[in-house]
Amino acid sequence: MNAAAYVLVALDIPSRALSDPFTYAVPSDLVDDAVPGCTVLVDFNHRPALGYVLALGGTPDALSRRTPEEPSRAGRARRGLDLRKIKPISAVLAGPACSDLFAEISFWMSREYVAPLSECLRLFLPPGGTPRLRRRDDGSYALERPAVPEAHERVVSLTPEGQDYVPPKTATRQRQLMEALACGPVTTRELNLLYTDLSAAIRSLAKKGVVRVDERRAWRGIDDATTLSSAKGTAPRQLTKGQQAALSAIDAAAQDGCGDVVLIDGVTGSGKTEVYLSAIERVLSRGRTACVLVPEISLTAQTVGRFRSRFGQAVAVFHSRLSAGERLDQWDMVRSGVARVVVGARSALFCPLRDLGLIVIDEEHEQSYKQGSSPRYHAREVAAQMARLGGFPLVLGSATPSAEALARCRQGSHLGQRWTRVEMPERPGSAKLPDIIVADLRREFSGGGRSVFSRPLREALLDVAERREKAVLLHNRRGFAPFLMCRDCGCVPTCKHCSTALTYHERTHTLECHTCGSVYHVRPYPAAGSACPKCGSRYLAKMGMGTQQVEDALVALLPDDVKVIRMDADSTRGKDAHKQLLEEFDAAECAVLLGTQMIAKGLDFPEVTLVGVVIADYALKMPDFRAQERAYDLLEQVAGRAGRGDNPGRVIIQTYLPNDPVIQAVAKHDRALFVEHDSRQRREALYPPYVRLTNVLVWGRNEAAARSYASELARITARNLEMLPQMPSSGMSPLLMGPTSCVIERAKDNFRFHFIIKSPVGLDVSSAISSALSEVGAKPGINVSVDVDAYDMM
Repeated sequence: MNAAAYVLVALDIPSRALSDPFTYAVPSDLVDDAVPGCTVLVDFNHRPALGYVLALGGTPDALSRRTPEEPSRAGRARRGLDLRKIKPISAVLAGPACSDLFAEISFWMSREYVAPLSECLRLFLPPGGTPRLRRRDDGSYALERPAVPEAHERVVSLTPEGQDYVPPKTATRQRQLMEALACGPVTTRELNLLYTDLSAAIRSLAKKGVVRVDERRAWRGIDDATTLSSAKGTAPRQLTKGQQAALSAIDAAAQDGCGDVVLIDGVTGSGKTEVYLSAIERVLSRGRTACVLVPEISLTAQTVGRFRSRFGQAVAVFHSRLSAGERLDQWDMVRSGVARVVVGARSALFCPLRDLGLIVIDEEHEQSYKQGSSPRYHAREVAAQMARLGGFPLVLGSATPSAEALARCRQGSHLGQRWTRVEMPERPGSAKLPDIIVADLRREFSGGGRSVFSRPLREALLDVAERREKAVLLHNRRGFAPFLMCRDCGCVPTCKHCSTALTYHERTHTLECHTCGSVYHVRPYPAAGSACPKCGSRYLAKMGMGTQQVEDALVALLPDDVKVIRMDADSTRGKDAHKQLLEEFDAAECAVLLGTQMIAKGLDFPEVTLVGVVIADYALKMPDFRAQERAYDLLEQVAGRAGRGDNPGRVIIQTYLPNDPVIQAVAKHDRALFVEHDSRQRREALYPPYVRLTNVLVWGRNEAAARSYASELARITARNLEMLPQMPSSGMSPLLMGPTSCVIERAKDNFRFHFIIKSPVGLDVSSAISSALSEVGAKPGINVSVDVDAYDMM
C-alpha cells in the first residue's frame, strides 16, 4: 500500500504499557478525513481497536517533530520504523470532537501524572460513557454512540404567503396561533405553555401553507433559572482601584501572549467575580472563548446566574450533577460554538472550546481541583500548561491563595511561566470586613457551660432573630455524631470493609462509612436494644457532634419563625438540592444556614450579619501538613460571608485553641501571622511549596502480596531517582520514605501500603516512577496509583 500520509494514534486501551502512541499509515481514500482529533479503527495485535489521531504528517519523522510533549523513547523508536511494516488505519469512525489542545495536553498529563495516555485522552471526549466498537452484520465496525439521544424541538413560523392570512372569526385557536407568531418564530413548547395544545391549528394552517414547522437541535440543561438575588451580574458604575489593577494585569498578560498567570489576591467580597466578567467581555469581543472553574456545585447556580445575566445563553454549564443528556447537550453547545463561555467544576477544563482566550480558576486554593482518580491531575497545573501552550492568560482568584501560588508569585516565575500577584484589599462601596470574636471554650467549660453554643454565640443568634436578619453557621462534621463508643469497654464500631470509624446519623438511626458507603442500622444508648458489638453492653453512646445535632440545638434555641436550613452532603444528594436550599435561605425573612465547608465560600447574601463557627479545632490537628492551611482557608472564607451589605458583620469562632496562629490570623485579619509560621514549618520539614510531594499507593486483598509489591516498587524507584540528573541549586536530593501502611490501612477489603517521595521542584520524578512500574510489571490482584503533587496522604 502506498501511504498518502502517516498519523500518530493513541489506542483506547487503559494500560500504562500502552502510554506511547503508535504510527499508522493513511490510505489515499481516507486522507481527507484522518485529521487530528478524529476516532479511527486500527488493527492492533491482530484485533480491531479504537484509537484517536494525535498528529498527521507526511513521514513518521514529521510526526515526531509535531509532538513536542511526546516521550523521547517513542520518538526514537519511530525514526527507525520500516515503512513497509507500518499498518494502515482501517476506517475513520468519527470526526474531531475535542479542544484544540487535546493532543499536547494529553501527552503532558500522561507523562506528568504517570497515567495511561488513553485515560488522559478520554477526559477530552464527549460525555456519555466509554466509546465502544460495534460489529455490524456485514462484518464492518462502527462507533457505538452514547445511549442518550439528542434533544430536538419543533419551531413554528409564518411563511411569506401567510403574512396576510386572516383566520375566520370562529377559528379561535388559529387566531391565537397567528397572534403568537406575529413577533417571530415560536417553539411548540412555548405555544403549549401560552395556549395549551395548538397542534390541530398548526396542522390546519400548515396544510394551507400559512405556517411552516421546522425541527432543530434543542439544549437540555440550559434553563438554570434561579430566584437567588445574588445571581445577577450587573456591571457597577465604577470599579475599585484593586479591580482596575487586576484588569490591567490581565490585559498585559493577554498582549504578551506568553501564557502568563495572574493571581488575584482579594479579600472576601472585594469583587473578584466582576473582574472575571469584565475580562471575559474583552476576550469575547476579540472573538475568542473563555473557561471559568468553580470549586463547589453549590456555587454553580449563583455563578451561572451572574454570567448569564451578562452574556445571555452563550454560557454553558458543566458539572457532575447534570444528567447524561444535559451533559451531552452542554458539550454540543460548546462544540458547535453556540456557547462561548463554559462555567463548571474541574472537568469543564476539557470542554471543546475553540480558540480559547482565557481560563479563570475561582477559589484556586480549593482541594476539590485535585482529581481523586487516575489521572490524578490538579486543574491549576493543567490550566497553566494550557495557557503556556495557547499563549493566553490564566487568572487565579482567592481570598486565601494556596502556598504554591504565593510562592510562585514571590519568585516571579515557575517553570519558565511568569506569575504576577495583584492585591484587592478593599470591598466595594460601604461594606467593611466583619469584626471577629474568639469564644474560648475552655472558659465556657470551666464556668459550667455544656451547651453547643457559647454565651457570645447564643446571644448573637438570638439577637439576629430579634432583628430579623440572617446568620451562617459552620460545622464541618456531617451526621449526628462523628462516632459511637462503648462506655464499658471503649469499643468504637468500625466498618467491616475499612479501618475507619463509622459516623452516626440520627435521622435514620444508622452508622455509615464515609469511605466505602456501607450502612449499618443501630440503636445507641439510651434507646432499647442498644448493644456494643464487642462486649454487649447497652452503653453504646454518641460521641462528638455532627450537623444534625447542631440543627436540633438551633431549633430548640431559636423562635419558631426563624428558618433553620441544613446544608451538607446528606441534605444535598438530590439534583438541584444545593440551589433549592440556597433559594429557600435567600427567600426567608429571617433564617440560619447551617452547613459544612460547602457554605464557606463564594456565597453572597448581603442580609447575613452573623457568622458562627461551632468548633474550629477539628481541622487544626489532622495528621496532614496542609491541615493548618486548610483550617485558615475555611475560617477566613466563612468569616467573609458576614457584612457584605450595608449592615456590619460579626464573626464568632468557638475554639479550645484561641492562641493558635491560625485563629489569631483570622481574628486580626492578618494573614502574615499564619503564613510565616506555616512557611517556616514546611521549609524545615521539606514540604510543598519548597519540594514536590508524590504519593505512590499499592493495594490488594492479599496483605503479604501487596506489601511485597510495594517494597519492590519502592526499591527500584529509589534506584531510578539516584540516576536522575541532580539539581545542586535546590540544595537537596530526592528522598523516598517508606513503604509503610497507610493511615487508613484497609479500605473496601483491600490492604493499603504507600511510599512518599520528596523531590526538588522541577526534577523529573515521574520518569523514575514510570520506569520502575515498567520493570516491576503488573501483578494479578495488585493495584497501583501514582499521585504526583499529592494532597491526600491518608
